[in-house]
Amino acid sequence: MVAALGLTQIIGYGTLYYSFSILAPGMASDLDLTLSQVFGVFSAALFVGGLSATYIGRQMDRIGAAAIMTAGSALAALMLALCAAAPSLATFAIATVLAEICAGMVQYQAAFAAVVESNPQSAPRAITYLTLIGGFASTLFWPIATALCTHLTWREIYLIFAALNFFICMPIHFWMMRTAKAKSAAGTATHKRQIVIGAIPAHLRYRGMILVSSAFALTGFTLTAILAHMVPMLGSLGLGGAAVVIGALFGPAQVLSRLINMVFGKRLLPPMLAVLSGVLIVSGTLILLISGSWLPGAVAFAVCLGLGSGINSIAQGGLPLYLFGSEGYGAITGKMAAARLAVGAGSPFVFAATIEKVGLGSALLANACLGFIGIAAFIAVMLSCRRQSPAAA
Repeated sequence: MVAALGLTQIIGYGTLYYSFSILAPGMASDLDLTLSQVFGVFSAALFVGGLSATYIGRQMDRIGAAAIMTAGSALAALMLALCAAAPSLATFAIATVLAEICAGMVQYQAAFAAVVESNPQSAPRAITYLTLIGGFASTLFWPIATALCTHLTWREIYLIFAALNFFICMPIHFWMMRTAKAKSAAGTATHKRQIVIGAIPAHLRYRGMILVSSAFALTGFTLTAILAHMVPMLGSLGLGGAAVVIGALFGPAQVLSRLINMVFGKRLLPPMLAVLSGVLIVSGTLILLISGSWLPGAVAFAVCLGLGSGINSIAQGGLPLYLFGSEGYGAITGKMAAARLAVGAGSPFVFAATIEKVGLGSALLANACLGFIGIAAFIAVMLSCRRQSPAAA
């Protein structure tokens, strides 16, 4: 199941997120918009998608994550096709917004919930494996989208992406849904009687939710802003064709961080992972700020950012389970995802506008400052958390 989910995460993130920055210039030219306006549409779509995360999380607890993912894949394909056929800006904007709502139904939030539903006790390990596979999304889809742009229009590329979601992701998610129902009907879903008890005391639960949600939101803003502009930003620094190659290092670095964590990180608790992810993301931002067009500095930036992003994805799935337990996991992660995505939604537009107004250096510095605040929130969570032994009931 984890291997199959990993494939759908590569396609889900590649088609619904990572490829947008590559296709955005073509969209702007075709729709007679500025690049910042196109990213404004994308930011609005991310914001609405973030607001829907809480509802999606509750529905995953109610009817199962695999069922939500099956519907999400079909709808994502439909929305991508609608974007490709959009005759006007209004249709394009509506379809983009709906596509990002669908993204919340098929990406990590839903995949983590599916893993926790399958077996809460082994979920932390499975989440690491899942993110290990999903980390190839940017590595594959940035070069793929770039190559396709030389031969096809963005509309034709979106039709290909729609087909990937419909003919690959949807059947996998449907198979998962049928498998879960078959196990339940056969009375073999014993794991549903197993729960993971959260480490955070009950009287600190609300405070913990606020701190963790804020920390993920700020870190997500920092990361999303850079990822949405990564390849064009590196190109603007004078790195030329090397920008795509450097950007492609982000994916392997994500995979490397997850592989290192899988092998050596057994004693590193989720709060510590979250702090480490924030430190790496901010470090990468500062390296690029200082090094500018220096090629080794750009490489170090991409690697640090990838390492931090890889660990951050593990923390997004593992930290809520560690702190709050497996009961109501879908609703809990939905609330956190709503805060993270809603705050991060404006980052592509804000970052683009900041670059236009005050320059790339000031934009990177402001981004790093927000990242430092996120790190402080993660540290507060780590200090306030008292570890309790997980128990099964």
